[in-house]
Amino acid sequence: MTLLDRALDVDWSTLGGRLFCIILVAYATRRYVEAKRSPLNSIPTIGYSGVLTSYLTALKWITHGNELVQEGYDRYPAGKFKIANVARWMVVFTGRQFLDEFRKAPDEVLSFQEAMNDEMQIKYTMGKALAEDQYHIGTVRSSITRNLAVRFDEIKDEIQESWMKYIPPTNDWVSVPAYETIMHIVAHTTNRYFTGLPLCKCPEYISLQEKYTIQAVLAAKVIKFFPDILKPLVGNYMTVLPRSVKKATGYLEPIIKERLAMIEQGVDWEGMPNDLITWLLEMAPEHRRTVKDLTLRILSINFAAIHTSTMTFTQALYDLACHPECVDELRQEAESIIAEHGWTKPAMQRMRKVDSFIKESQRMNSTGSLQMHRKVLKDWVLSDGTVIPAGTIVTIASGPMNMEETSFPDSDTFKAFRHSEKRDGEGELDSIKYQMVALSLDMIVFGHGRHACPGRFFAVNEIKAIFTYCLLNYDVQFEDGSMERPKNRMFETNIMPNMKAKVMFRKRASP
Repeated sequence: MTLLDRALDVDWSTLGGRLFCIILVAYATRRYVEAKRSPLNSIPTIGYSGVLTSYLTALKWITHGNELVQEGYDRYPAGKFKIANVARWMVVFTGRQFLDEFRKAPDEVLSFQEAMNDEMQIKYTMGKALAEDQYHIGTVRSSITRNLAVRFDEIKDEIQESWMKYIPPTNDWVSVPAYETIMHIVAHTTNRYFTGLPLCKCPEYISLQEKYTIQAVLAAKVIKFFPDILKPLVGNYMTVLPRSVKKATGYLEPIIKERLAMIEQGVDWEGMPNDLITWLLEMAPEHRRTVKDLTLRILSINFAAIHTSTMTFTQALYDLACHPECVDELRQEAESIIAEHGWTKPAMQRMRKVDSFIKESQRMNSTGSLQMHRKVLKDWVLSDGTVIPAGTIVTIASGPMNMEETSFPDSDTFKAFRHSEKRDGEGELDSIKYQMVALSLDMIVFGHGRHACPGRFFAVNEIKAIFTYCLLNYDVQFEDGSMERPKNRMFETNIMPNMKAKVMFRKRASP
């Protein structure tokens, strides 16, 4: 055998195995060294903290995330702790001192948008344009809120028609799946305000909007597991999102093109239909005024609006069925205010007890135990000298805070009028300090600071209007008259109302 023959006589399978082992060991060694040098080591850990054992906590996070957060809050009620999830370490803040630092940190240090881009993989689920240009947030903050009073009659009409469609009032008790039914009512009402008639009546269009949120969330979780180079392929070919966007485009394209033609013809904004498409066009840079861009923005805004409002209302509905002793007082308030002010936005604002009831339901059954996710873009130095390295996700333990005894005495007890009682004596033009829409460091539901939920004014008014209509027109109870509240469903740190529970309705009995 020649020297060349000997050189070529190689067991490639063995060599490949050795190379793989070398690469794996090198990667593990690098991760180990990085972990040992990380500034995060100075922050106490909930669960395991080892390079490998931390993945055991990451697995527990999937099914017991809320319990881990509560454990951290109980151990460090005025500080911070870290928890491992599958992707990275997450630092959770609890103490008021650090909450204030968190709130005041500039966007170039703590980024809400980058945290959302990571969580929802926005570039691959909703498009690069939405990941880079958030002009539609300005639309939500301004036009969607500003036009509520003007178009409240339409919102009320759609609420009435939707209840009649999905839960026709009868003298006999009728059982319906609560979450699904409420989602239909919310979706119709929301889209009556966003895109108007006749699109909000189209069952296929409404169904598409309802499903898009779930599709996007599931797609993001799949895409996360792939390296960046493969994510565009996964987003385009391994998820149903492109098909949903194509369907949505089919419904919206004629309306958007007509609106764009009106702009080209010189129609001023006062002459344009007063809806979400016009409001987006008012804010959109010239190069964003396309059918595709506006379709994605409308899907995105529905994504934020439908399911959060559905969850909030469903939780309040369960509490209403559990607390029939509150019904008469709530009805008396609603009837007296509507008699004086009609079905209007100002009337909703004056309903202190209705507002308090829903807010208390929110407090005890929020959408999750963490709020205000931010991604650290530059090493962040806290007042106590702790360094949070770039790339870390930081957040607030809002769920445990909402149950804090010092802020809410008897916090484990549902007190329907806990919040309205704080407003007694403030007069007709009371402040918004204790209303649902208020931002507080004691109860965080809509975030805080610059990036607090911009759509909360629309959402709260819509929820209160739907709740009030239900209250004044229906009696509500669980099946067989049960007083047992359906248990919430948990995933990671998300808290969702029981989606299988049924609620019974009948036409309101005469007083």
